Amino acid sequence: MTSGPGQTAAAIAARRQQTQDKLTRVEKAIGQLRRERGRLAVRAIAERADVSPTFLYENSDARALVQQAVVDSKSRHDRRTGEKHDQIEASWRELALNAEAELTRTQNEVLVQRQRIGELMGQLRDADGMVPGEAVQHLTTENTTLKRRLQQVTQEHRKLQERLEGARTNLRFSDKRIAGLEVQLLELQQAAPASAPVRG
Repeated sequence: MTSGPGQTAAAIAARRQQTQDKLTRVEKAIGQLRRERGRLAVRAIAERADVSPTFLYENSDARALVQQAVVDSKSRHDRRTGEKHDQIEASWRELALNAEAELTRTQNEVLVQRQRIGELMGQLRDADGMVPGEAVQHLTTENTTLKRRLQQVTQEHRKLQERLEGARTNLRFSDKRIAGLEVQLLELQQAAPASAPVRG
């Protein structure tokens, strides 16, 4: 049984329509995966579009759609990673700056309290034989109070130093982690350049 020109043309038209239907499903699947933030890989797209991975490899239009989707996905991921890095860095830098400002304030207060204690100690030594007993007692009480305050400020100073060191350590760790992620991204981009055929 032979087929005439009309049957051949009909078969070609049917195949073209099938191919166009598949391409439409591929475009729709890519759009859905993007909205769902799904993984834009050949197998995921093929399953969602109900086409074979072979179709995505062999059909030039389908291959171009998949390659462009993967490139766009990587660009969005790179952008999100950069924004997250900026947010983390800004947060840790703000913490470090706040801790340094508080540390400076407590250091200044420690100096002031030490100077005041030194002045009172000098007054106590001068007052031993010159000032009535009540005045000496008043100065002794004030001196004790200032010593306690100095201990409190010194403890605050130590805690702030620990917080500042913790903030700096976290910032260094964050920088190292982000640098590692950037290296991984670069390696992935070099291993699968946009111009290379897509592999599932």
